[in-house]
Amino acid sequence: MIEIRDIPEADVGRMFDLAGTVFHVGIEDGDLEQYGWPLQRADRIGAFDGATMAGQLAAIPMRLAVPGAMLDCSAVTFVGVLPTHRRRGILTSMMDRMYADAIAAGRPVAALWASQGVIYGRYGFGQATRAIDLEVDSSRPLELRTAPDDRPLRLIDAASAPELLGPIHLRSLSARPGGLDRDPAWWTRWILRPVDRDAAGYSAPRIVLHPAGYAIYRAHKRTIRVADLVADTPQAEAALWRFLASIDLSSRIVVPNRPVDDLLPHMAADPDQVTVTKNFGALWLRLIDVPAALRARSWATDDTFVLEIGDPRIPGNGGRWRLGTGAAACDPTTDAPDLSLTAADLAAVYLGGTDLTTLVRIGTVTEHTLGAAARLAASLTVPLSPYLNDDF
Repeated sequence: MIEIRDIPEADVGRMFDLAGTVFHVGIEDGDLEQYGWPLQRADRIGAFDGATMAGQLAAIPMRLAVPGAMLDCSAVTFVGVLPTHRRRGILTSMMDRMYADAIAAGRPVAALWASQGVIYGRYGFGQATRAIDLEVDSSRPLELRTAPDDRPLRLIDAASAPELLGPIHLRSLSARPGGLDRDPAWWTRWILRPVDRDAAGYSAPRIVLHPAGYAIYRAHKRTIRVADLVADTPQAEAALWRFLASIDLSSRIVVPNRPVDDLLPHMAADPDQVTVTKNFGALWLRLIDVPAALRARSWATDDTFVLEIGDPRIPGNGGRWRLGTGAAACDPTTDAPDLSLTAADLAAVYLGGTDLTTLVRIGTVTEHTLGAAARLAASLTVPLSPYLNDDF
């Protein structure tokens, strides 16, 4: 019999061992110290077959930027089931426990990075954002069409980062949904961790600060790898890119995970100097408490809709809801629906990164009232594409 229960902090090392088995990666000396810290602050859920830990799931309490608000969020990570215990309902049981914990804690949404995205649609997650990877040829000067903000730049140390970078990052969350709030410990122990498995061989992080922005990067041979770049204005952003492209003894910049509407490809005077090397699905979102999530976010238009939501995993979300975007109201109703959709599709459009009318066209959302999808899509519109640059 499989028992679902909390994983004590003393067993965090066992979580690494299980992850190594599930994801076919080697666990190296120092990995627990380097990467285990987020698990210490997480809700840790285990599936136990006697003394064997057969499955695990961690949910880190965070705050997610949604249009016009910050919502308490379960950042789901370290999900896995031993290959000997697949197809026994273990993941479903752990997800149900995570939902119950989130509801009890008042966290209306959950989010994750998916190694196998098709799995999570079954649990009510929808792909809410996409992202792009960029590469810049910096073997020659990077000419920009945007005039850089020429106020001085300076390099700072990691200890100063939370105080100096935090306000800039927080301002970016109010402008663009999808990101996570970062407390000082998250900055110093995670964002600026000395070694990054995804950047093997690269230097420790280096931080350049502008009065209206910052960039975090690592260096390896002649390559600069940009981990995070945030600016209040396009001019400050241009100043940071100009700096990165002019670093001595470098000829290439790689930039994993940028927003799909990133300005750099449009700023470059020579478009061939900046290449989009990948376009990929990024954040998966789950609305744990549908009415609370819909009431919390801001809307681009004042309109009213009746939504019929299907959510077999969290029955309290299911049924018909009258959504008033102007009044931020969402209440049960028996009126005929304007649109019928699953919880996963509602999550996919919630941040404004997925077009609702496209989901109608492919047949996953049903429009009962002519034009309702286009109207709701207009209400969901956000000025900047949603984007998350925190791995967890």
